Amino acid sequence: MKPYVLVRGGGDLATGVVARLHRCGFKVLVAELQEPRALRRLVAVAQAVYAGQVEIEDLRARRVEDLEGAWRAMAEGWIPVLVDPQAQLIAEAPPAALVDARMRKRPPEYDKGVAPMVVGLGPGFSAGVNCHAVVETKRGHHLGRVIWEGPAEADTGVPEAVQGVDRERVLRAPADGRLFARISLGRVVKAGEVIATVDGKRIKAPFRGALRGLLHDGLEVREGEKVGDLDPRAQVRHCYEISDKALAVGGGVLEALLSRPSLRKVIC
Repeated sequence: MKPYVLVRGGGDLATGVVARLHRCGFKVLVAELQEPRALRRLVAVAQAVYAGQVEIEDLRARRVEDLEGAWRAMAEGWIPVLVDPQAQLIAEAPPAALVDARMRKRPPEYDKGVAPMVVGLGPGFSAGVNCHAVVETKRGHHLGRVIWEGPAEADTGVPEAVQGVDRERVLRAPADGRLFARISLGRVVKAGEVIATVDGKRIKAPFRGALRGLLHDGLEVREGEKVGDLDPRAQVRHCYEISDKALAVGGGVLEALLSRPSLRKVIC
């Protein structure tokens, strides 16, 4: 089997990484949770866990049940998505590189020796401590930059502003309970329209915008948890396209991997 890159997490930023690597000829395997919590599900390979398979732009991803299934999927041009929350597959099939794209915003539960090359995305990672390289995920001048020493910028807790809207564009659970959608992803909603409910309590659109993200139906959520993303630009096509941010981060990961001559020899 050709050396591969393991990507932990299949959310929208992870999908930008997967897209960049896959399009450049890398073999990529995605490890996900039993119940992924990706918001931007229309552009997240994690959705294959629920749907069996998904198509995102030119990418095709499908759920696999074991490593043999993963190798077959790769050979057929698919991105394999394996339910493996603890990444136990590393012991059986060590990857040439590991990209931690789970965006947990805290240090990982392993050290950088887990793979020959470990790249972490955003807050929680510090190059030289728990990974070999960090890719900056905060929008701004340093977005997508590869950091070879030290941490990514700290999490501010404030969402990035889009057309001057920051906190309001993040939809949060009004209570503990199960989330149920009232509107499908990719629609433009009006201010005040009910988007979803949690334990019978409504989540209403604070402004007119495109519903770009919403957790999978039926998931248990906690009060105050981020459960959705409303885009004030109200461009439906943006809901179906990998974002500029995700592609910038993916470009940083590609740079980090290709900058190591020893890794280029075995992975390209």
